[in-house]
Amino acid sequence: SVMHIEGVREGHQSEGLRKYGAAFPEQHCFTLVFKGKRKNLDLAARGEEDAHHWVQGLTKLMGRLQTMSQPEKLDQYPFWIHGVLQRADRNKDNKMSFREVKSMLRMINIDMDDIYAYKLFKECDRSGNERLEGWELEEFCRRLLRRPELEELFGHYSGEDRVLSAEELRDFLRDQGEDASLRQARAVIRAYELNEKARQQDLMMLDGFMMYLLSAAGDILNQEHTKVHQDMSQPLCHYFISSSHNTYLTRNQIGGTSSTEAYVRALMAGCRCVELDCWEGSDGEPIVYHGHTLTSKILFRDVIESIRDYAFKQSPYPVILSLENHCGLEQQATMARHMKAILGDMLLTQPLEGQNPHDLPSPEVRSPARPPRCPHVPSEPSAWSFLPQQLKGKVLVKGKKLPEPWRESQGVTSPLDPEEEEEDEEEEEGEEKLQERSNRQVRVSPRAMAAGDHSILAKDASQVAPELSAVVVYCQAVPFPSLAHALRHPRPCEMSSFSERKARKLIKEAG
Repeated sequence: SVMHIEGVREGHQSEGLRKYGAAFPEQHCFTLVFKGKRKNLDLAARGEEDAHHWVQGLTKLMGRLQTMSQPEKLDQYPFWIHGVLQRADRNKDNKMSFREVKSMLRMINIDMDDIYAYKLFKECDRSGNERLEGWELEEFCRRLLRRPELEELFGHYSGEDRVLSAEELRDFLRDQGEDASLRQARAVIRAYELNEKARQQDLMMLDGFMMYLLSAAGDILNQEHTKVHQDMSQPLCHYFISSSHNTYLTRNQIGGTSSTEAYVRALMAGCRCVELDCWEGSDGEPIVYHGHTLTSKILFRDVIESIRDYAFKQSPYPVILSLENHCGLEQQATMARHMKAILGDMLLTQPLEGQNPHDLPSPEVRSPARPPRCPHVPSEPSAWSFLPQQLKGKVLVKGKKLPEPWRESQGVTSPLDPEEEEEDEEEEEGEEKLQERSNRQVRVSPRAMAAGDHSILAKDASQVAPELSAVVVYCQAVPFPSLAHALRHPRPCEMSSFSERKARKLIKEAG
């Protein structure tokens, strides 16, 4: 239904249409993006006008759904649930077997344990014929919606009559820390109570109470905080950044599917740091996938195109591309060329004007004499940090960087140091355990996996190409020496990644 649609894209704006939609004019195509893990639906209309009508109509319906009040939504539920029941009733006998009930649960996105579902089914099957019909089915649906903890809460405030007066609702709201008046309590009743007679008498029944608590107004999250409400003028290193690991994967990291759609979903969810595991590909084109596994591979340039198209649709704040590089010098240079050509001005390739290259900007636009610095670090220029709105609409690359100034084209080697080797060993140890478990499940030997892995680990993958080094401006990937060293020599533009095991070890060593 429309409720399950997250967005509509016009043209060849999905992985499927970009790969296989060449036979259809772009103006005839559109894609339905669904909520959750459901796959996109790519469609081609008979003409451009038809496609436009579909997109326009679906967009209007989605907008209307978002602005509907709770009572208006409830008015639509009988039609919706009736349609679901009709589709689930395969033999059209107006009765629901347990198999049909399970199908209905899948249709309404309820992931329920089969044992518990069958227990509810048997409790409602008063006729004992392994079929639910009429009021039995109504009772089953009602039990699905039960929230015992909310029923207990309602009983605590309403007393024996199980009806909440405006005064009792006001007391409940005040106990939750709200500065509620009797007038506000009556307004809540008028907005959410379903029973007309109770609403006219300023009373609230259990269904109305649950409707209020499960609405946006009853959410524990302050709705103002669904938008950016923080001070965004601090240096970038002052923020927790919403990040994604193995962004390209749609399923597990052993044999799952890699997809550019995974990047789109992450960015549309507000993620500001995505990971690209880059490996040598055929025909000189770098690929992205989870190395030495059975996961599928996607082209690096396709990933960058998706990032270009969706990086700033949900948020204007900077996006960090975390590159895990396993490519040789030639394909590293290709990566840099693709990022420059595809991202254009979005890609940050130079320090901000008038900015010390060792200073970290903030997400917000400000123009002080010099950026604010972290209160816990020394005041020398190298410790200043940079401002985030200065970086709005910009893509930053996180990766290894050659020593500066870079002089010789031959001196490009950046060997792993002992700390980095240890981190790699820890990551490999964890991956080996996953691989062993996967091997037992699918009965694939390590030799067979290696034989099926056509990506190339380049001999010069431990080196850094000057072209790729040049696009790393503020987010230089470095080994993490120790907490003590980091506190003595703070460098906001350096970033380190390590496992939780390594983090615990560092904390233990620091006392």
